[in-house]
Amino acid sequence: MGYPGQRPVIPPQSHRDDRETLVSEHKHKGKTCRQSAAVFNVVNSIIGSGIIDFSLILLIKGAALSGTDTYQSLVNRTFGFPGYLLLSVLQFLYPFIAMISYNIITGDTLSKVFQRIPGVDPENLLIGRHLIIVLSTVVFTLPLSLYRDIAKLGKISLISTVLTTLILGIVVARGVSLGPHIPKTEDAWIFAKPNAVQAVGVMSFAFICHHNCFLVYGSLEEPTVAKWSHIIHVSTLISVFISILFATCGYLTFTGYTQGDLFENYCRNDDLVTFGRFCYGVTVILTYPIECFVTREVIANVFFGGNLSSVCHIIVTVVIITVATLVSLLIDCLGIVLELNGVLCAAPLIFIIPSACYLKLSEEPRTHSDKIMSCVMLPIGAVVMAVGFVMAVTSPQDCSHGQEMFYCSPDNFSLTNISISHLQLTTQLSILNVSIFQ
Repeated sequence: MGYPGQRPVIPPQSHRDDRETLVSEHKHKGKTCRQSAAVFNVVNSIIGSGIIDFSLILLIKGAALSGTDTYQSLVNRTFGFPGYLLLSVLQFLYPFIAMISYNIITGDTLSKVFQRIPGVDPENLLIGRHLIIVLSTVVFTLPLSLYRDIAKLGKISLISTVLTTLILGIVVARGVSLGPHIPKTEDAWIFAKPNAVQAVGVMSFAFICHHNCFLVYGSLEEPTVAKWSHIIHVSTLISVFISILFATCGYLTFTGYTQGDLFENYCRNDDLVTFGRFCYGVTVILTYPIECFVTREVIANVFFGGNLSSVCHIIVTVVIITVATLVSLLIDCLGIVLELNGVLCAAPLIFIIPSACYLKLSEEPRTHSDKIMSCVMLPIGAVVMAVGFVMAVTSPQDCSHGQEMFYCSPDNFSLTNISISHLQLTTQLSILNVSIFQ
């Protein structure tokens, strides 16, 4: 078993300013990318997996204080080998479970896309979610995940970000055209309910980028704290804007009926949403390799001393993706996956560990803003982790399991008599779908 202390690290520097470099120049020679590519890698990660926050910069500051260049080596330097092992488990599980969730999304989303092809039987096994998951893995995610340098994914992440913008436009458009015709659930506008902690778990899943921040940071041409902070600020602004629009438009449209996978709420005969589903599936496929990079790096650090030969690189990648694919074939509900991954893995990776590391390493006074924020974040993470797990197990989220929602059925008369004044439609839901969805 490799021990992170055996790996070469950057010695602690007496002058900790924004010019310090956490990654040695020779280590990343030929493996650098521009700031713009790094921004797209971060945005792709935090949109496929979420929004970045204060603790991400705190993490890099902790690395600067300890003279380390990976999340594992930072925790090892701070809390020793037991802390390193705990982090390795969390840092492996989070992206690994994210890979499973991406497969679930790909299968659920693209299966409905292929069902819209004229002449294709919706019950055809060739367009079933299981076969789609396997094919997308073999044809796309596995080859992309075999790259050794994350900087090569910069252009792919740009494509994913552009497609996300198209998806956002579709969600906004359907919020305007479809929202008024979907019945609202009771207490739809109550700000928070007793199970709100479950939502915090899901948001923690969405907000995290900590597990791959060192990979992106190390891909910069000249990695410095100042440059990293700039990238984080830009990425955060983009991601916050996109995520808020997605969440707002999605909930305003479906209120309490909103599923863990938003596209599960739309009817299958909606052509515009079908195009959105296709873009969404491609986006998720392009985000998947970034998560695989992290899981592979954790295994390399724990079992191979940080270095994988070409053969081991291929074997480890294939094994990780194969196991993730097999698990995703057995699970068809995204909500519970997001909740458990959020409270068990994301919460400690976001709130607890970066704060604990900084509090132990920093020599700043207790009144320093970074220390105050760390003291606030750490107990919040502990509460979210404990309470969120109990709530997720005792009160699991409802799941449609790929079925059409009730308001998509022609037999549902609650929507069949809706009047649209300019077209004077008061007929069956199938006619209503023509006016709303096409």
